[in-house]
Amino acid sequence: MRSRVMTGSCWAAMLLAGIAVCLASSAAGRDVPAYRLAQRVALGAPTSWDYAVFDPALRRVFIAHGNRLTVVDADRGRIVGEVGPIPGGPHGVAFDHRAGVGITDDGGRGEAVIFSLRTLKVLARLKIQRGADAVTFDPASRHAFVIDGDTGTVAVIDPARRTVVTFIHIGGDLEYAVPGNNGKLYVNGVKHPEIVRIDTATNRVDATWPMPTCRSPHGLAIDTVTHRLFASCENGHLVVVNAADGAVIATVPIGAGTDADRFDPRRRLIFSSNGMSGTLSVIREVNADTFVALPPVRTELSGRTMALDPRTGRVFIVAAHTTAKALRAFFAAWRGGRRPLHSPFTPGSLQLLRFDPVR
Repeated sequence: MRSRVMTGSCWAAMLLAGIAVCLASSAAGRDVPAYRLAQRVALGAPTSWDYAVFDPALRRVFIAHGNRLTVVDADRGRIVGEVGPIPGGPHGVAFDHRAGVGITDDGGRGEAVIFSLRTLKVLARLKIQRGADAVTFDPASRHAFVIDGDTGTVAVIDPARRTVVTFIHIGGDLEYAVPGNNGKLYVNGVKHPEIVRIDTATNRVDATWPMPTCRSPHGLAIDTVTHRLFASCENGHLVVVNAADGAVIATVPIGAGTDADRFDPRRRLIFSSNGMSGTLSVIREVNADTFVALPPVRTELSGRTMALDPRTGRVFIVAAHTTAKALRAFFAAWRGGRRPLHSPFTPGSLQLLRFDPVR
């Protein structure tokens, strides 16, 4: 492994990343960004959610929430509508602005759901596998990709024609996916911590790259300029991978309970939302091979998914009121193969938290 990581300890960096180069952090550590909680938007019941995704064209945040997508005006901080009902529950969302539609999933029913971005009305429901999770849109092929983590299948959707193109069978558990804007799609593989690369012209897997320092990758983001992938992992690591050849460039510490990460191309910052620690990890990309772990931002327990507005630098985190004890018990039950008897969250307490950069 090749790595250059700057953290508080050079010895820790070597242990984390193998061959590490610890650089003086004084220069890179200057101008540390600060974020403040600027607004809370009450989302109410039901107190269940998954991904939050920012639409830069319409300046809206879409939250997969209960049996609907809740849509929030990112600038005014108010709910402007809903997509649904989606009885089996949505998980992800993506946008095809040329076709004027959004794409989400109904995980319980095994459907891809296409809706109007103007009216938010459902236009079509397409049969796919049950258990769908993340959804993304690839500008090169103009197809949407719905990631089914349970079956290890990726459904390829043509949003303009409202048809299912094909299914890509990968196998194993899958999580998030991002396009490289180069005809490639990158998918987190959970069972064998890895990144799977799909050629979106042929809809075939053309590379699989292991991530030895990662356990259970959840979030995935990309810098399309430096060709770096950022996988946030359950063992408290963010792994930086070369999107061209799969080489692990760096391993940087993050908080506990990550389920999403984002890259801010203007400020060259990587974020990981960590539900168990109630923090937002912030990592600076100094250059393509050097990454600095900055002081984390305190958020709230359960805040595991996030969205980013790259124009303003605002970070949006979805969270509900809970306690550390209740949260630990809940996830211990899931990891032990048991269905938790009770939700750890206060009913109706779900909120969208907006964090603004101070400078």
